[in-house]
Amino acid sequence: MSPKRFDWTPSAYTDPMQNIIIREATLADMDTLLQFEQGVISAERPFDPTLQDNHINYYDLNEFITAPNIYMAVAELDGEVIGSGYARIETSKIYLKHQHHAYLGFMYVLPQHRGKGVNKLVIDALKSWSARQGITELRLQVYDQNAPAVKAYEKVGFSKHLVGMRMGI
Repeated sequence: MSPKRFDWTPSAYTDPMQNIIIREATLADMDTLLQFEQGVISAERPFDPTLQDNHINYYDLNEFITAPNIYMAVAELDGEVIGSGYARIETSKIYLKHQHHAYLGFMYVLPQHRGKGVNKLVIDALKSWSARQGITELRLQVYDQNAPAVKAYEKVGFSKHLVGMRMGI
C-alpha cells in the first residue's frame, strides 16, 4: 500500500519551497525521525528540569508509523525529510462537547528550514487527516516559556487554553 500523500504548492513561497511534499512516514524514515526526536528533546530540555540528564526517548516511533489511530506525517523537500508531526486520536474527557480529539505532537523542522512555512504544511496535513476521521478538536502541549513554539502554533490558529503547573519537593 502506498503512503497517503498531501501535495502542497503554496504560491507564497520561493521556488525551492514549492517542492515540499507532505506524506505519511514509513519505517524507512526511522533513522531521520530518531534524529528529529533528539532535536525535540534538546530544544525542550531548557524548559523542563524534570527530564533525565542521560539519553532519553519520548516516542514509540514504530507505533506512530503503524497504529491506525495515528497519522505520522513528514515534510520532504527534494527527497530529504525536513520536518515531522503526528496526530493521534484520543478519547476526550466525558464532560467535553467532543468525544474524541486529535493530539498533535513531534512537531519538528530542521533548523535551516524553519520560518518557511513547513510546520504549517505539516499541521495542515494533520488537520486534514483528523477532519477525515470525524475529529473536530485539535490539542497539543507546548512549554509556556518556549516563546518561538507558542508563536508558531498561534500563527496557525491554536490558542492558549490551560496552563499546567508543577512543583518539586
